Amino acid sequence: MAESAPVVPSDELLEWPKKDRRRFLHAVYRVGDLDRTIKFYTEGLGMKLLRKRDIPEEKYSNAFLGFGPEESHFVVELTYNYGVDKYDIGTGFGHFAISTPDVYKLVENIRAKGGNVTREPGPVKGGKSVIAFVKDPDGYIFELIQRGPTPEPLCQVMLRVGDLDRSIKFYEKALGMKLLRTIDNPAYKYTLAMMGYADEYETTVLELTYNYGVTEYTKGNAYAQVAISTDDVYKSAEVVNLVTQELGGKITRQPGPIPGINTKVTSFLDPDGWKTVLVDNEDFLKELQKEE
Repeated sequence: MAESAPVVPSDELLEWPKKDRRRFLHAVYRVGDLDRTIKFYTEGLGMKLLRKRDIPEEKYSNAFLGFGPEESHFVVELTYNYGVDKYDIGTGFGHFAISTPDVYKLVENIRAKGGNVTREPGPVKGGKSVIAFVKDPDGYIFELIQRGPTPEPLCQVMLRVGDLDRSIKFYEKALGMKLLRTIDNPAYKYTLAMMGYADEYETTVLELTYNYGVTEYTKGNAYAQVAISTDDVYKSAEVVNLVTQELGGKITRQPGPIPGINTKVTSFLDPDGWKTVLVDNEDFLKELQKEE
């Protein structure tokens, strides 16, 4: 009879996410017309189309776009399901953010390409940051933030949560993220927390937003998940399993290879029902090489 694996003490297990090599890989969401969105993201927002694939037997196509190669950059993975041209974004998903050295110029370009500018560029009330908001053809919102050059222009994913302290603890413990800063804005009745793996001016972060007194949001069927890399999906899943017992959430896919692709993944929901997929680092790079 095979010996069972030694039980790792929970304190030791909880140290694993801090040592693991992690970064944001991509955000996955659904769009009603892939070519229309690709055109807007490349011509309006300045992204590059990195790869595109069609899976007729599964009746969907997808496209990966971003500001640099997937090996080193956070990208968006757009999914088009045959025959579905509309999705409900829900009330919980907030926006993506792009940093740019000149918000005014980027907004002019987006407007010229037929984009919908929902907040004109200008300083944040009571602050110095210059921002603007635009909507893509499916209604996803992009915040444009004026900043100096950065290695990662696709810099934020904003999600609304019902209990900010619980969410901060969850992402620290389950995913090894650092709390980079919090901002409380009593005038507008919200608090937000920036969570990530490195300085927010250099990399992608999660912006978790708590609106005073609002504990639940609708998810809709448009935004799907973020993917994050790991060196060990099995150990990472053990950590998540432990943390969900304390803070809520649940594993939705046990760790292991995806049939047909063989990339090892595990996926789970946080206490608010937001989905994260953890993807094996080496398998992910092999998958990219195969598609080149």
